Amino acid sequence: MSTALLQRLDAPGPKKILACDGGGILGLVSVEILAVIEAELRAQTGQPHLVLADWFDFCCGTSTGAIIAACISAGMSVAQIRRFYVDSGQDMFHKASILNRLKYSYEDEPLAAKLKTELNRALGHPADARPATLGDPGLRTLLMMVLRNHSTDSPWPVSNHPRAKYNQLARPDCNLHLPLWQLVRASTAAPTFFPPEVVTLGQGSEKEHQFVFVDGGVTTYNNPAFLAFQMVTARPYQVNWQTGPDELLIVSVGTGGAAKARPDLQADDLWLLDHAKNIPGALMNAASAGWDMACRVVGDCRYGSELDHEVGDLVGLAGAATSTCQKQFSYVRYDPEVSRAGLDALGLNDLDPRAVQVMDSVDHIPRIQQLGATYAAQVVRPDHWRGFV
Repeated sequence: MSTALLQRLDAPGPKKILACDGGGILGLVSVEILAVIEAELRAQTGQPHLVLADWFDFCCGTSTGAIIAACISAGMSVAQIRRFYVDSGQDMFHKASILNRLKYSYEDEPLAAKLKTELNRALGHPADARPATLGDPGLRTLLMMVLRNHSTDSPWPVSNHPRAKYNQLARPDCNLHLPLWQLVRASTAAPTFFPPEVVTLGQGSEKEHQFVFVDGGVTTYNNPAFLAFQMVTARPYQVNWQTGPDELLIVSVGTGGAAKARPDLQADDLWLLDHAKNIPGALMNAASAGWDMACRVVGDCRYGSELDHEVGDLVGLAGAATSTCQKQFSYVRYDPEVSRAGLDALGLNDLDPRAVQVMDSVDHIPRIQQLGATYAAQVVRPDHWRGFV
């Protein structure tokens, strides 16, 4: 059991949560936003070597967001995470052909291999050593990753919290014994992009069993911000953090979004193939927007773009109430709009929206970085987390 982690989780004082959305190589948008947050925190604290694990107490993520969250929890700087994406993005997120996917074993496809190497290195283990586990004492924050258990048809939020029910070391199927890289890889196993991840629990015991996992982004938690709030407050999870706008801050970081409007759509256009292509993405986007809305109603929103023309942005200004709910936390949502109009508003008139809208856009990595950096430079402000530094 990680004594240092428990001491941090139980320490008095305000707590900070980072929640990272899914989105494949578009995770680089999140990385560039986090780079500005890290730089601002270094300036505010006078600590030039501060990393986000020094400030955030809880990092969580779905799909590519799970990669970012795990890297931060392992103590990596944003510059190291950026290098991880830029150097390996072509291998990790390119949509492999069916033949290529079939020839990979579960442990040797590029994303799996890269995760094993980089996470071991960040946690101080030799690259060729036994892979670090979810219970590695080198993890500096509470860490949660969203997976989808295809075997049980259910979302699985898996954390490294030492008091969690399925993290008890006496259990033969204790989650803390599972390889960290494999859980991150399971959260990123987007159907048609990567093979599913087969995870063995209780290995070598009478209770040994296997589950097949796919990308956590195909649950309703591609945006895990509200799920993180539930984990730190619901009694069964045994984190039990205090709530209130001065006690809890959630910073939610997206990978860019845009409504796929179809103004010329006709009823006859909606047939089986059209539904198969568009309904999964529509459901994921609606769920992400719904959790963002929930956070702004239950939380005191300090920054976020307009949700829609009816409710606006629900950003509380000068103490004005934005709902009748008692506010449970402070909330910030960073997520650029990547429509033509949204890019133009950022001054990115020459950026083709198609280059920054799909998760395997590996041929446009510099443009994705440009989007994230431009957006962050214009919107990220230290005032958004006042009272928590």
